Amino acid sequence: MIDYDFFLGNELIDDPYPYYRALRSKCPVLREPHHDVMMVTGYDEATAVYSDTETFSSASSVTGPFPGFPVPLEGDDVSDLIEEHRAGLPMSDQIITMDLPVHAKHRALLMRLITPRRLKENEETIWRLADGLLDPLLSAGRAEFISGFAQPFSFLVISDLLGVPSEDQEAFARGMGQGGGIGGTDGDSMRHSPLEFLYSQFSEYIADRRVNPRDDVLTGMASATFPDGSQPEVIEVVRVAANVFAAGQETTVRLLGAAVQRIAEDASLQALLRRERDRIVPFIEETLRFEGPVKGDFRVARRSTVVGGVDVPAGTTLMVVNAAANRDPRHFEDPDTFDLDRANARHHMAFGRGIHTCPGAPLARAETRACLERLLDRTTDIRISESVHGPADARNYSYLPTFILRGLTHLNVELYPKAGLA
Repeated sequence: MIDYDFFLGNELIDDPYPYYRALRSKCPVLREPHHDVMMVTGYDEATAVYSDTETFSSASSVTGPFPGFPVPLEGDDVSDLIEEHRAGLPMSDQIITMDLPVHAKHRALLMRLITPRRLKENEETIWRLADGLLDPLLSAGRAEFISGFAQPFSFLVISDLLGVPSEDQEAFARGMGQGGGIGGTDGDSMRHSPLEFLYSQFSEYIADRRVNPRDDVLTGMASATFPDGSQPEVIEVVRVAANVFAAGQETTVRLLGAAVQRIAEDASLQALLRRERDRIVPFIEETLRFEGPVKGDFRVARRSTVVGGVDVPAGTTLMVVNAAANRDPRHFEDPDTFDLDRANARHHMAFGRGIHTCPGAPLARAETRACLERLLDRTTDIRISESVHGPADARNYSYLPTFILRGLTHLNVELYPKAGLA
């Protein structure tokens, strides 16, 4: 089991959890054999790495060992080498790869874009969008939930949050690779990368609003300042907005899929949530712990150190496996059981930990709650489609073939609408 190639192999796509257990049982900080990556699978050890930003750099947080640094990271302290070559690494202009103090400056800018007030204003739209997207699915009595609801829903919510004009949203949907526009599937996609598209669109918006301010969200973004009061360059605001727009959607889609899969598979749990709506919030937290949308994140050791009693040489790439830490029996009792009454479920690391904790976590929670509430309000039953996924004792699900994200590629469900509410 430990010999499987977690990064490039296919054996662990459907169910990586036995692999995580095997690694952790041998050692919660263990070097895997194929790409020389130290896998951090223990909860306390993961917390230690995420918390120590002086020792561990986020420069390669997305790419990990691929493609690697352009020069060997040799010596007992490679901090200078990391900084010298940082700009040449993939996604080096994104906040997720930044270290302090640069990260703090851009994080503060990001939090000026996603304020509690803006999230509160966005809440009514979330519920309205959920209902609008559910209407045709309930009328049909069935749905491919990922493309039919989760993807267009998360796209429309983040578009509203960031103030993308409604007349531009179809173009945004195509630009982000949602073929056929919002909810479409005709395969029409942009010629360039989604990130380039977002940079181009938001650059136009921010530049325009600085010259022609309006009473809208984009003007608020355009006028946002760094903590010291200085005005960021247009591209600095654009990078933050683009990261929120792109990253928030994908993880929310996978969370929505996992939550609906769970209630459609478990009739007694679904009945309980229908009766006791206050249990939906802990249900979301346990779903995040049990089947979070992000498998893990990467760090590079700036200097030689020790984690969990294990020597970590400078220059080592570590993968902090959030999904494994979320099932560490030293922190979560009976971790492989989905427990709605778990007292410490919210201790999970589904949204990361430390300075890089996902700023969109409140939005993802709000979207998932609205989706579940409206689904339960408007149906008498939600079931897995056996014609697509097979019978209950022999389900067939397809998961994303990636070592970063965990989630279903599609989820077919049968919906039984309440009379008069379809």
